Amino acid sequence: MHEASLRERKQQRAREEIVAAAYDLFAERGYADVTVADIAERAQVGRTTFFRYFGDKQEVVFANDQDWLDGLVLPESLSGEGKPTFGDAIALLRAVAERICAAVTSDPELYVRRERLLAENPELEDRNARKHRAFAERMRHMLAERGASSEAAVLGPRLALACYYTGRELAGGDPAALWPNVAAAFDAIKWE
Repeated sequence: MHEASLRERKQQRAREEIVAAAYDLFAERGYADVTVADIAERAQVGRTTFFRYFGDKQEVVFANDQDWLDGLVLPESLSGEGKPTFGDAIALLRAVAERICAAVTSDPELYVRRERLLAENPELEDRNARKHRAFAERMRHMLAERGASSEAAVLGPRLALACYYTGRELAGGDPAALWPNVAAAFDAIKWE
């Protein structure tokens, strides 16, 4: 058990060093001018080690996204009994969005650097949008499993994503402003 724990800590440290090296290089040279070999060299790991953790250079930018997605769970239904209403679905998704906003801004400097990378590199923003669509699809399945109506299960995650995008744009790269703006977007949703 102790040995596995030590190995896991070493793996986590290597992964973090790769991410830190990549972000430093991206800031110094620009995303397009950095190669996997550059990142591996700066992190003092081999290319094989790099590819053990990341499928390509883009994935370094999204290093924590899969962790957030894997750990994603909906809170218990707010209605207490029965199938979640549309309002319940939005409230559940709001709670998930708040946790995600807290996670993505837990390192404010990294958040700012990442937002800058996304803004400057359309291919990264495209990949980010695909990851967000995968998130919405996962939420749809979770809501459907909870017994939400098809409308709530399909529309709810898309509205939550729209709230996130709205808040992200209004925050303008400021990590402290992300959740307040996302929350305000959720507050603007009216339903009966």
